[in-house]
Amino acid sequence: MIRLLSQLVSVALLLAPHLLGAQKMDTMQAVMNELLFEEASRIRRQNPDSSIYLLQLGYTNFLKTGDTINAIYALQELAETYGHQANYKRSYDELWKALLLADAGKNDVAKAAVYNRIGRYYSFYKRKEEAFKFFQLSLEIKRRLVAEKQLPEASLIGSYYAFASTYRELNEPRLAQTYLDSCFLVHSSTDSPIDYVYLQFEQAFLKGQFGENEEALEIFYQILPWVEEHNPSYLVLVYTYVGDTYRRLDNLVKSEDYYKKALSISKTYNSHIDFTPMVHGKLSDLYYSQGDYKRAYASLKTMEELDALFFDSRSANNLPLLEIQDAFRREKEKQSQLMQKQRLLELEHADRVWFLQKVILVGAIAFLLIIGVLYINYVRAKHKAEKSVIRKQREMEMQKANEVLELKNKELAASALQLIERDEFLASLKNRLRKGGGQMGPNEVKGMLRSISISNAQNWEEFRARFVAVNESFYQRLNEQFPQLSQTDQKLCALIKLNFSSKEIAKLLGITIESVHTNRYRLRKKLALTRDVNLTEFIASL
Repeated sequence: MIRLLSQLVSVALLLAPHLLGAQKMDTMQAVMNELLFEEASRIRRQNPDSSIYLLQLGYTNFLKTGDTINAIYALQELAETYGHQANYKRSYDELWKALLLADAGKNDVAKAAVYNRIGRYYSFYKRKEEAFKFFQLSLEIKRRLVAEKQLPEASLIGSYYAFASTYRELNEPRLAQTYLDSCFLVHSSTDSPIDYVYLQFEQAFLKGQFGENEEALEIFYQILPWVEEHNPSYLVLVYTYVGDTYRRLDNLVKSEDYYKKALSISKTYNSHIDFTPMVHGKLSDLYYSQGDYKRAYASLKTMEELDALFFDSRSANNLPLLEIQDAFRREKEKQSQLMQKQRLLELEHADRVWFLQKVILVGAIAFLLIIGVLYINYVRAKHKAEKSVIRKQREMEMQKANEVLELKNKELAASALQLIERDEFLASLKNRLRKGGGQMGPNEVKGMLRSISISNAQNWEEFRARFVAVNESFYQRLNEQFPQLSQTDQKLCALIKLNFSSKEIAKLLGITIESVHTNRYRLRKKLALTRDVNLTEFIASL
């Protein structure tokens, strides 16, 4: 019956283009494709060989008509059918063929789906690193397509669900819960590729792992009617984990009953047979806890035989998967080698061009460096010469200024000596007049004496003005450093700077030599000079 249906489908697909128009042909072809996949899915559990035959026929026809999308889908369904029979070699081969088609057709949606399924097969062998590598590839493609608005956000659930179920199988419930929460976060009942029931199933399992066994059983019983009606082969997993929950609640009778139900469903629907070794192991452990060692041994032996058949690396079913001999990788390597050869030729040419460019660049840089060094040396030499000229000019100006200052001070000293001589003459005249000599009257003598005193004071002020004009900086520094000095002190400092002796100072100031010594002593105290500091040298340094 199946072969007759398959032949009719094949003939219809071949004759339809000649009997119908293009639009009607597209409609009819879509209907026939849908019928083919529905029939293959319907008979997969009872008659997997017939389902495989239908899918292989469909795949061949899809390739002939250029329908790459349905060809990829047929290969994915073939892989699913082989997977339920634990024939991972064939599942693996079909998925890599699908990946080649998706890659050639640049069908990123199909590539993401295939990557997800390949990752699941690696997870069955606890090959965590490889499994998550393919899950991540799938997730990255989907995220990009979602960002580009080519897929709805709910399409990410498929990748999150793969992570969650794999962490569940690897007994890492915390990580499984993290990815399951991501599934619930973006789930939408209208566009989700994963039915909400499967998410509830994972949640029930995790609640059991976290010790919430009653809540786990409640969720399991809520989803059982839907699973029985829509996907009865999935009851293998549901019954197994319900049995685990009862085992944790110490209800060993119900636990055993559900384990046996799981094995019965697997046999009835020829599905999830790779899951049965684990169920036999659970039964063995349960019998051992009851002291039923005979049945415990029998279940353990069955588990080991099935485990070796399905998961042993020496099995003919599994060797190609474990050795990673995939057509997609080989094809990609061939393409990569061709591209590498072309790239090598391009690089050789580019290397020659780059070498010449480097030679020119290095030469130009060296030339610029030499020019730069020469220019810097020239600027430094020029700057040094200019500084030398400026320094010499300043030295000459300072020397000239010192010479002028010295000359003016000599003139001041000569002027001061003349004042001294005049003052001495006037002083002697004043003394004679006081003694009453001459024929001038008393009033005339007194007037002449006042005139001589005024003249003496005026002479000193004239001298002071000239001294300040010549030695302005000296007076400025003296006032800044020693503002407490009186005018008499300042006069004494000026005369000392002109290198007058105590006798000459006494004559200029009209005081005795002893008074000059006293004033010099007081001046030293005001200047806070110690005994080892020479007063004349100190004032000359100001």
